[in-house]
Amino acid sequence: MATHPKPHVVVLGGNFAGLGSAQKIREYAGDRVEITVVDKKSNLLFVPNIPAEVFANHDPALSMFMDIIKPLDHDGIHFIQGEVTGIDPDNRTVDYVPSERPGSESHVLRYDYLVVAVGNRLAYDRIEGFAEYGHTVSDTYHGNLLRRYLHQEYRGGHIAIGSARFHQGNGAEGLEPYPGGRIPPAEAACEGPPVETMLAAATWLQEQGKGGPKNITVFTPAEIIAEDAGETVVNQLLGIAGSMGFGYLNKTEDIARLTKDGIEFTNGASLEAEVKIIFPDWVPHDFLRNLPISDNEGFVVTDLLMRNPSYPEVFAAGDAAAVTVPKLGAIGHQQCDIVGRQIAKDVGAMSDADADQHLQPVVLCIGDMGKHQAFYIRSNTWYGGDTAVLKMGYVPYMLKMQYKTLFFSRHGKVPAWGVDAAQVMAEKSLAARG
Repeated sequence: MATHPKPHVVVLGGNFAGLGSAQKIREYAGDRVEITVVDKKSNLLFVPNIPAEVFANHDPALSMFMDIIKPLDHDGIHFIQGEVTGIDPDNRTVDYVPSERPGSESHVLRYDYLVVAVGNRLAYDRIEGFAEYGHTVSDTYHGNLLRRYLHQEYRGGHIAIGSARFHQGNGAEGLEPYPGGRIPPAEAACEGPPVETMLAAATWLQEQGKGGPKNITVFTPAEIIAEDAGETVVNQLLGIAGSMGFGYLNKTEDIARLTKDGIEFTNGASLEAEVKIIFPDWVPHDFLRNLPISDNEGFVVTDLLMRNPSYPEVFAAGDAAAVTVPKLGAIGHQQCDIVGRQIAKDVGAMSDADADQHLQPVVLCIGDMGKHQAFYIRSNTWYGGDTAVLKMGYVPYMLKMQYKTLFFSRHGKVPAWGVDAAQVMAEKSLAARG
């Protein structure tokens, strides 16, 4: 095992939360730390824009990947292409196997600080019949399967869109991000994507002359869809969707199985559909289960400064963190900044006052609706806050598309003002339009 003259920060994961954490640590801690990122792949997948590519009949594999090796190297951050197989919090080590080619030997990496930002497994393999009859938009492979089906084979049948049940774990219990608030239990991991896909699919059907909202049913295991957006926003969404003619099925509990003709739910209901677009349970990677840093499901337990209470040198950010509910990129973005500030404080590069900015999660979601229109949600009422904004129009669409351009051109370093400016532009521009 290599020795490090400076505190060694190991970041597990290289997608949004991993890349973002490494960059923020370097930004705030400077050259006082050595940073190593470990990921089994050498590129970042820009998941949010895959649905738009699918409905436009564009191959998302051509435009949704960004190399991370060169941006990391530019910041003096080491990169190891390897698959993590174990963590030993007591000895501060990580086991990994190089993944560039199969058959590699196992290695051990020592850390002074550990940031777990590996995301989660998307448990499609737990849904009976998904491989034969299901579709999704969670990666370029599945996106292309759906794209080809819609544009080459679709027979005009019903389209069902919705979520399997999410098993959250107990790692966020007792946390109070807002006075009197909490991190509530969620029945679905994130339901912005089902709402986005529902609206974009309706536009696509209309453009193709194959129907519209009445050909689509959206379903949820929860009491209400997109519950994390809060009742005020959700009631507006449901009112709009209902007036457009979408079908809606709630409290399905979970998906029992997919069949050629539709979906069977564990509550006994069923839904006929030619196309089944599914968003699965999000489960922790196996190596995180039964660790002293993890909760009963395997998500990494942290406080609101993203530190593990029992191992304060261990942090988590993004979907692997128990406190990240829903599994939403905007919350992960905030967590990366917190992690960077905390490690900078520990190495003497930042004051306590500047560093100790506790997580106050906000659901920030921009979803494509087709025809250069999108919805914009900013809400924290689910956690005990008092903000609930829903807007629709061209400005959110422009922001969604330009964010990806900005992200790629800046190699993931989207400045805080970029997020703030997007918020201000969306809300002020749409308010002006009435």
